[in-house]
Amino acid sequence: VQLQASGGGLVQAGGSLRLSCAASGGTLSTYNMGWFHQAPGKGREFVSGITWNGGNTYYADSVKGRFTISRDNAKNTVYLQMNSLKPEDTAVYYCAADWGRKTAITITTYEYELWGQGTQVTVSS
Repeated sequence: VQLQASGGGLVQAGGSLRLSCAASGGTLSTYNMGWFHQAPGKGREFVSGITWNGGNTYYADSVKGRFTISRDNAKNTVYLQMNSLKPEDTAVYYCAADWGRKTAITITTYEYELWGQGTQVTVSS
């Protein structure tokens, strides 16, 4: 399975973007999915995650109430709706897949087996 993230861009503070993560070569329905971001000079950080069936979601405190993760297993795609964007949200955003129909969402990078290539999000003040 390969992941392709898209939807990044340049937006003013307060604006919105919708990221997509499309899978090819297999199904995402057996994976929990996560979004991470990495700002220049910093490590990759957990942003949000969703269980394999969409039944459970989890958000980093920094994005809670502003971002919404969702998935459409029929389309093999996961989304991250980002509203009320702030300059500190500027980073490369990666989607990742954690194999297994687990009830818990992990926030650690090393538990995700598959990664997309990343999409740049830049929020200007």
